[in-house]
Amino acid sequence: MKESENQVWIQNFYDQRGWSNYGPFERIGFLMEEVGETARAIRAIEIGRDRPDEHIKSKEKLKMELIEELGDVLGNVFILASMYNIAIDEILEVHKNKLNKRYIKE
Repeated sequence: MKESENQVWIQNFYDQRGWSNYGPFERIGFLMEEVGETARAIRAIEIGRDRPDEHIKSKEKLKMELIEELGDVLGNVFILASMYNIAIDEILEVHKNKLNKRYIKE
């Protein structure tokens, strides 16, 4: 497996914090939590939250929150891939090939 620089950095960071000690069942739960937080960030951008206990945020702040949540999603995907000895580039290549086979008629 040839890991990307980002995948290696994430793995090292998670290792240093002890976050790599969680198995794939726990990790997939963390991923789902982050996907939910990403959904909330998108909702805030698209239709707002309308909650009296939250302050209205600028477009820049909302975008930054979305970027952070997407990063959390990717971090968990990178860790799951590493657990199964799969490089992110391999995942993307296989995904691209699948889409080309399915949708590109030659």
